[in-house]
Amino acid sequence: MSRDRRYTVVGAGHGGKAMAAHLALMGFPLTLYNRTPQNVAAIKTRGGIDLKSYEGGPRGFAELALVTSDMGEALEQAEIVMVVVPSTAHADIARKAAPHLRDGQIVVLNPGRTGGAMEFSKILGDHACSADIALAEAETFIYASRSEGPTESRIFRMKDAVTLAALPATRTEKVLEALKSAYPQFIDGVNVLHTGLNNMGAVFHPALTLLNAGRIESTTGEFQFYIEGVTPAVGRVLDVLDRERVTVAAALGIRARTGLEWLRMAYDTTGENLVEAIHNQPGYRGIMAPRTLRHRYLFEDVPMSLVPMAALGKRYGVSVRGMDSIVRLACFIHRTDYWRRGRTLDKWGIERWSVGELTRYVNEGVVPRGTR
Repeated sequence: MSRDRRYTVVGAGHGGKAMAAHLALMGFPLTLYNRTPQNVAAIKTRGGIDLKSYEGGPRGFAELALVTSDMGEALEQAEIVMVVVPSTAHADIARKAAPHLRDGQIVVLNPGRTGGAMEFSKILGDHACSADIALAEAETFIYASRSEGPTESRIFRMKDAVTLAALPATRTEKVLEALKSAYPQFIDGVNVLHTGLNNMGAVFHPALTLLNAGRIESTTGEFQFYIEGVTPAVGRVLDVLDRERVTVAAALGIRARTGLEWLRMAYDTTGENLVEAIHNQPGYRGIMAPRTLRHRYLFEDVPMSLVPMAALGKRYGVSVRGMDSIVRLACFIHRTDYWRRGRTLDKWGIERWSVGELTRYVNEGVVPRGTR
């Protein structure tokens, strides 16, 4: 397998450090970008990242080719750009990258959450980026990982399969072929509506955090988030949200995977219901709850996952009372308006599109006349 493709990982948080280290250990020339120099100063000084992992997983000291906070420098030699930042930062990354992208590069959002590639593409267009890039998004992040120090990262588990789609879908095969030597786990996700509406973080993260809010605040997260936090009552709420997500997808002509099907595909774990399946997933063991409610499970997954799903539901005639309830609770707790701050359809430029127009856009890249 070729190891000569040059990767740039954008983001040096929990996920970015794990991905950068693993790619470097696989032998790929790796550039790590983070907008804040002090956040990667120790990595730059050491020249790499110490990676720990599950039994049989990747581990060792990963030497990086370049560590930088200059976007131009980060993209200069990159062939594949893996964007691993909270989806709330996608718009900012698109604006920063727009002047530096060039023809032939591949940009992958890891993950896109819901509508990430559509938002990223619109911002590139708004900033007159004419580069012919292949833009794609993963349905979920391929690693369960955590940063364990300035130059240390740990991978708890890698998913067995993760769907990925390009925008438009006619470019998905090209992206999968380019990624195959590093990530054979990526498989065809049909289109970005499929990846966005199969976003299980929207179902799991906000509700699980909010319904354990008292325990999180009283213990500062000293309990296993999935193993102890998913009780039968919490599981029933997750079931409601999952049904709404699947129904929104159906309104767009998409057969979305249920939560149980997703857990089987991603982790090869099964159960009679979501509670059993989550408890049967060994990769969730040891993952502790957030230490505070000021966490990406709320400030990212609500505006970037639940809000766009609910917005699509309301636009195309689906009742989304469960999603609406979770969004409103998050608004109350964070004293903000996630409906205003989130990915609403106008931020994609699709607020007046029919289902047919939206489908043609994600499949073929055709923008209806006079709508943008």
